Amino acid sequence: MTKLYSTASPVLGVGIIGCGLIGQKRARAIAHLPSQFKLIAACDLDLTKCKSLANAHHATALGSAHELLERDDIQVVIISTLHDSLAALSLLAIQAGKHVLVEKPAARTTQELSPLIDAVSKTNLKVHVGFNHRYHRSLRKAKETVDSGVLGDLMFIRARYGHGARLGYEREWRANPELSGGGELIDQGPHLIDLSRWFLGEFSEVQGFAHTYFWDMPVDDNGFMILKTATQQVAFLHASCTEWKNLFSMEIYGKLGKLDLSGLGGSYGVEKLTHYKMLPEMGPPDTTSWEYPMEDDSWRTELLEFYEDIRLDRTPAAGLLDAKATLEVVQTIYKDSGYDHRS
Repeated sequence: MTKLYSTASPVLGVGIIGCGLIGQKRARAIAHLPSQFKLIAACDLDLTKCKSLANAHHATALGSAHELLERDDIQVVIISTLHDSLAALSLLAIQAGKHVLVEKPAARTTQELSPLIDAVSKTNLKVHVGFNHRYHRSLRKAKETVDSGVLGDLMFIRARYGHGARLGYEREWRANPELSGGGELIDQGPHLIDLSRWFLGEFSEVQGFAHTYFWDMPVDDNGFMILKTATQQVAFLHASCTEWKNLFSMEIYGKLGKLDLSGLGGSYGVEKLTHYKMLPEMGPPDTTSWEYPMEDDSWRTELLEFYEDIRLDRTPAAGLLDAKATLEVVQTIYKDSGYDHRS
């Protein structure tokens, strides 16, 4: 549950590096949180995008990341650039004494991530990785339900996440391994991996396969994963950009019932969570469902949590070590599948 803030709590100045779709979503979330954050400045290699975002939110458009990082009125930097610059810009922000929210996957490889982990360990700065799906209403309710114990011991997770891409997808930045670090497995796959770790814990065994079935590009369009914990709990995951009809589906199985999640809003359909409670006599379960047709508040909820992390001097729940664990899974599967995008 989100805590209320004292009126004495400081408003933190924010700079956004990367003014594309995600940067715009972050800016809109900031606008809904005037007691916690104020957008001060933005920058992007595309000056038109930068000016558009800055003008829409009464902020300053800057010509470079260095110029933004030098500002004393910015305490928090949001980095929402392409994958190839996430780690480097995060490191510069840490070195400039800024708290950082960096979008997933935070880097293309664990090797790129290591200097960030080392740098932040020597400071009191907070770095949050944008595993935004944890903050959707249905996922928050699912975590609350699992933590309550009503499902009993968890056994396994089965989840799928995918989209159908669009004409010209094979020419976009996600299809360029130098920019992306890989294909679908490092694009939507990290959300599935992170959510599964969130529910099951650390994975000690990784099996998987990445392959390009449809798109004419040097990166994968499908990733299949079987991830196992030390206690034999399993996550069976599939990320795809040949889904054609956008899909998010996650089923969490315990010894006393299961949770069935579907949808993320928008083209993925209404968020829905169903709890199937096993009865002592078994047979048809008791069924309770929740639907969340309202506006997605995950971006605001995530930022509020990060604000509290900074204010209370606590370690972010979704941080660099989570990004590292996720990238380790991705890299293992890419290596086993012959995709050495960033070796």
